[in-house]
Amino acid sequence: MEKSESLEEFYKRKFNWLPEELKKDFGHFNIFSLAPFSEGKVKSIPYRRRDFYKIMLVKGQSQVHFADRVYEVKKQALSFSNPMVPYKWDHFSEDFGGVYCIFNPHFFVDFGDIQKYEVFQPNGTHIFELTDLEVIQVQEIFEKIESAFQSEYKYKFDLIRTLVLELVHFGMKLQPAELQIIRQGNASLRITSIFLELLERQFPIDDNHTSIQLRTPASFADQLNIHVNHLNRAVKEMTQKTTSQLIGDRLIQEAKTLLRQSSWNVSEIAYSLGFSEVTHFNNFFKKRMAVSPTQFRKG
Repeated sequence: MEKSESLEEFYKRKFNWLPEELKKDFGHFNIFSLAPFSEGKVKSIPYRRRDFYKIMLVKGQSQVHFADRVYEVKKQALSFSNPMVPYKWDHFSEDFGGVYCIFNPHFFVDFGDIQKYEVFQPNGTHIFELTDLEVIQVQEIFEKIESAFQSEYKYKFDLIRTLVLELVHFGMKLQPAELQIIRQGNASLRITSIFLELLERQFPIDDNHTSIQLRTPASFADQLNIHVNHLNRAVKEMTQKTTSQLIGDRLIQEAKTLLRQSSWNVSEIAYSLGFSEVTHFNNFFKKRMAVSPTQFRKG
């Protein structure tokens, strides 16, 4: 899958400039209008992951692709994008337009866990079709955000965070947009891309000895909100390897790194890789490497 787009790349691509705070470890927020277009052609946003959050009010007929599904927006919708899941937009209407805000994960530090809401989770609903009345209500919230953002109010970003959460709660009370299954070939590619992204985001293991959470095909399928057999077929089609093989390959890669580079004992490494018993880790490692973890460390 194509490398995720950072906020820095977003600003350079769209505006050819970089906000000063992006050069530091600060929370970042901004709001933009969606420019209409009149060429009468499909306007396509590439399929890829972004490392920032995005909430968008979009007007006009559109499609947005997530994993094995495509959301059909007939007239207007409220959408929520997160750093975990790649997506792709196709806009068809000549009167396409709207407004959106973007922010990085650090923007909500010490203010709440934005990731806990279903609209920002991999298996959540991300697109909500709006009635004309709901569009007015959502637009009013965005106008409040814009007004606060342009103000000199000392606590404007606290106010903006509150208004962003108002958008989140507004969306979660709505019915999801109509879903249609897209062609299997494209679906397999998207499912595999997200699976690999979810797998890779668990590494490298840090010094907190945190145990990884996703290490079985079923746990990944649950995150993708699809049946495990569907995941396995897609991964096999795209990589010629099974889901379990890819998970095992990545666990072995990390295990070898930790055995050679860290000072952790074998039990700590086993726990960090999600093994409840060190004997299970020893058997797993020896089966793949023909030596035990302790022998590999000494070698």
